[in-house]
Amino acid sequence: MAKIKVNIVNRQKTFAIPSGMRLLIRRSCHAVLQMEGFEGDAEVDVSIVDNDQIRVINNEQRRIDAVTDVLSFPLGENGVYDKNPATGAFMLGDIVLSAERAASQAEQFGHDFRREVGYLTVHSMLHLLGYDHVNGGMQAVHMREKEEQVMTELGLPRNAAYLAE
Repeated sequence: MAKIKVNIVNRQKTFAIPSGMRLLIRRSCHAVLQMEGFEGDAEVDVSIVDNDQIRVINNEQRRIDAVTDVLSFPLGENGVYDKNPATGAFMLGDIVLSAERAASQAEQFGHDFRREVGYLTVHSMLHLLGYDHVNGGMQAVHMREKEEQVMTELGLPRNAAYLAE
């Protein structure tokens, strides 16, 4: 498989990011591209934000004045992506992840923060590659199956017992 560059920037101070999270985010991005058989070098930008920041972005970009867990901003359409002229890598898009929301959802769903961040990253990567679940139906089912396949490959299946790191 070709190389993937995942640029991760922590833009918040509300929630301490545990060690290993950056590696997990990178592994999650790589696993999705590998599962999809993506060919060529790729770049993804990931911003870790807090609830206030993601609410502002959600409102500005989607006209939804609410906190959400993750936002995806694909730079391609129908499998066609611009290339970074400096590197030749396909620019897939941006992921904006609320660490604060991920922590509360992990508690709500009864798993650890690590699984939640992995899941949100996988979910968002699938959006960058053109998958959608908004209209429900088979598209949503297909996307969910792919999410769980990658999560299992990462060693973070849905029904496993978790220990906090």
